[in-house]
Amino acid sequence: MVIDDSARSGMPTEGPSATAEIAAYDFERSATLSREHARALELAFETFSRQWAAELSAKIRVRATVTVEYVTMQSYGEYAQSLPTTTALVVCALPDSSERMIVQFPTSAATAWIVQMVGGRPVGATEERTFTPIEQALIGSLMTDVIALLTGTMDGLLPQGVTIAGIQYNSQFAQVAADNEPVIVAQLTMRLSGRSVPTSVMLPASILSAFASTAPADRSANPELVRRQVEETPIEVSLRLSPRTMLPREVLGLAVGDIVPLPHAADRPLLLLVGDQPIATAAVGTAGARLACVVTTTIPDPSTVSVPASEESV
Repeated sequence: MVIDDSARSGMPTEGPSATAEIAAYDFERSATLSREHARALELAFETFSRQWAAELSAKIRVRATVTVEYVTMQSYGEYAQSLPTTTALVVCALPDSSERMIVQFPTSAATAWIVQMVGGRPVGATEERTFTPIEQALIGSLMTDVIALLTGTMDGLLPQGVTIAGIQYNSQFAQVAADNEPVIVAQLTMRLSGRSVPTSVMLPASILSAFASTAPADRSANPELVRRQVEETPIEVSLRLSPRTMLPREVLGLAVGDIVPLPHAADRPLLLLVGDQPIATAAVGTAGARLACVVTTTIPDPSTVSVPASEESV
């Protein structure tokens, strides 16, 4: 006889045969973004999206907004299959590397940008087509600024000197990486003039190796650094005599020149303290023309000595 766990615990089930959903593990996509890497990339792309929207709005004189839909790691083959057959793929070359990155957007959206840049007004959605030489030059100028923004917001993950290697128009033929090579894909949505334009940025997964050099080191994990910091931190020490209890009327009656005797014997050592913790006993001495103290004994465990809170410092 099989006893249902829900019946044993008294919890109702959602149906006659309620079962937990099990997500199948895809061994072909074993590489994924860690939570730390994913969050850092999302923050970088959110900053890039705001800056790109502001710059594009200034150049085409139309308010544009860019939002990040998701950032994920997938194979280049999956990324290429998700793109429209005809689209603008700005292929960028990384310095001293054979790897490439891509900034993708519809060609119809790009031609509308150009019309607005020269003072015109686009009429409806245009067809997806290749750019003319003049359009390609204008788009290249726009993308140069976009690449500079992306490099800056990646905070060292992308090297300086990324250049445009060319513009491709067929997502199936633009083989900038092997189909099974992992890449980082940021899916963006651009909204302007009442139209939503899907765009994307593809980066090689090798940029994640730069996290080790850009992430701040955990200095607290090094005991030597902690010990050195404690040893070199300046602290204040004080000498204290035995306290005396006085009545309020005695305190109010004090005048200049009055002598207040303290119940501290001349042969009794003083306490040397750091804050409220005694660390040693000392006797009064001199160092040249300056008053000083001579340490007589040290206290190995300061917690074993109690100091009245009413003691006075001298």
